[in-house]
Amino acid sequence: MLLGFLILLLCQLTGELLMMTLGLPIPGPVAGMLILFVGLLLYGSVPRALRVPAEGLIRHLSLLFVPAGVGLIQHFGLIAQEWLVILLTLISSTFVALFVTALVFKALHPSSSGETRDG
Repeated sequence: MLLGFLILLLCQLTGELLMMTLGLPIPGPVAGMLILFVGLLLYGSVPRALRVPAEGLIRHLSLLFVPAGVGLIQHFGLIAQEWLVILLTLISSTFVALFVTALVFKALHPSSSGETRDG
């Protein structure tokens, strides 16, 4: 179990160091997850030493939302003042994300020139 946590932390540390060194605007933990993903692809499966701590972290994932909830409560006055801007930003960013996703899908999906998959 300790070996699994060590692997996870080393991947995160490697991602942090890589992003600091390269100066890329990608969070270190995201780069660490990519490093872990590539490592698992090359290994071919998830080793038991890594599976056990990962399942434990996933089992208690809901605890990671507690700080966000506390932050919402702590800054409730500011949120109450700026609710309209927050709402408009959430709605517009959702539509932008949907639009960009549709463009990427259209660019990557081969056109079928009117044919259906069924026949």
